[in-house]
Amino acid sequence: QGQLVESGGGMVQPGGSLRLSCRASRMIFSVFTQYDLHWHRQAPGKQRELVASITTDGRTNYVDSVKGRFTISKDNSRKMVYLQMNSLKPEDTAVYYCALIHSTGDDQYWGRGIQVTVSS
Repeated sequence: QGQLVESGGGMVQPGGSLRLSCRASRMIFSVFTQYDLHWHRQAPGKQRELVASITTDGRTNYVDSVKGRFTISKDNSRKMVYLQMNSLKPEDTAVYYCALIHSTGDDQYWGRGIQVTVSS
């Protein structure tokens, strides 16, 4: 069992929506509120890219291609991080990974990834 587990992926038509969830295991509860939370994705033949992040104090950041369409949020009490994806496009097709990363980058925890496919 991974320390971060993603759910909510699947196939959706262009223009549709999906909400990804990521649950932290008890093993990393103690650092959940101390590390930044990320969603990354990797499409076939492409490098993994940062999609969205949220810092410990709630500041968010998005890659330009998803601004205005995706929203990252977190629930510290439930140790969950979410990615609401609206107006999905075929180019959003990728394996999506959640990650818990210290601000220095020295300590990281990653999920195994979940497939998102946008296709008609």
